[in-house]
Amino acid sequence: MKKDTVHKYLSYRNCAYTLIELLVGISIISIVFSVGFASYRDFSRRQALSGVTKALISDLRLIQQKALAGEKIGSCTTLDGYKINISSASYSLYADCASDILLKTVDLTANEVALTTSPVTSSITFKVLGQGTNLTSEVIITMTNSKINKQSTVTVGKGGDVK
Repeated sequence: MKKDTVHKYLSYRNCAYTLIELLVGISIISIVFSVGFASYRDFSRRQALSGVTKALISDLRLIQQKALAGEKIGSCTTLDGYKINISSASYSLYADCASDILLKTVDLTANEVALTTSPVTSSITFKVLGQGTNLTSEVIITMTNSKINKQSTVTVGKGGDVK
């Protein structure tokens, strides 16, 4: 071989990466991706909990306003109020008439959120025309995402105020 040909061959050979360099690079990229994915998953769960809290407050204020206005729905002739039925994984909104009229059901299992109330109650009724609620003391609704150990609370007073 000529000297020029050997020199060109060696210069091309020195431009490549070794197997160890490739493995180190892939390892670093994998670690960065893993940390980023875990952070994103926790962020997503915190946002889901925040969204559920805002939706619950919005729904409570909706039925509060409908009760204050005495708004009748469908075949409801005698309206006693609007109520929310709470279970551990969902809540439902009703017009409280002779037979309850379902307005909306919200399932929280997809968001990994559980509901509890303190004191324990399964239903809160907002009475018509500013008569308050059926509560004897304020109720604290706690939403918990056990995957990230975060909670948020909503308080409903016996007068009907939502905080």
